[in-house]
Amino acid sequence: MTDYLVLSGILVVVVGFALRLNPLLVVTLAALATGLLGGLDLVAVISAFGAAFNDNRYISVVWIVLPVIGLLERYGLQQRARAVIERIRGATMGRLLLLYLLFRQITAALGLTSVAGHAQTVRPLVAPMAEAAAEKTHGELEEDEREQVLGMSAATDNIGLFFGEDIFVAIASILLIQGVFQSYGYELTPLQLSVWAIPTAICAFIIHGSRLLWFDRRLGGQAARARP
Repeated sequence: MTDYLVLSGILVVVVGFALRLNPLLVVTLAALATGLLGGLDLVAVISAFGAAFNDNRYISVVWIVLPVIGLLERYGLQQRARAVIERIRGATMGRLLLLYLLFRQITAALGLTSVAGHAQTVRPLVAPMAEAAAEKTHGELEEDEREQVLGMSAATDNIGLFFGEDIFVAIASILLIQGVFQSYGYELTPLQLSVWAIPTAICAFIIHGSRLLWFDRRLGGQAARARP
């Protein structure tokens, strides 16, 4: 029966959420109930909280970035990014995103996967700059064209990160691939897997880079047909 009492923490979560109480308070009470009913004293439970926070405190740093980006956007970060692109002669949406794809792949290959991303780079900088470059080259965009530009900006970040990070030997995906091969009797080092990820990353750059340039040219064709 004592073993089942430990599960009362789940009941606390269910009841708390059903009553729409503060989620942080509900989870904390559930953890306290589980620890106390599991035979730990109050000091031991609080110590477990502290140890968990100390071991995972770096996770909370990510949430500090979001309000900062929100403040920057509120005070005109996107407008400034658009203004910079409008002043650069020869800047097009395709060239801009191609350059960002190269930057994303290189930094990911060096293990710097958190240097860029959707929240901290694409939304406040890359997407507005790509939109401004498209409007500068092809004129005012239709709403569906604008959404396509924003979607292509996000896709560029995804592809650059996905195919670039496998070149870094200490990334989790490389270790996962190594573990899968090892379970089937293939002994491969992370360095071997990383080396063979380079041709894939180059192919991804060529293929998606071609798509970016083709999409930019297609926008120009649509704009030309729309003009009277």
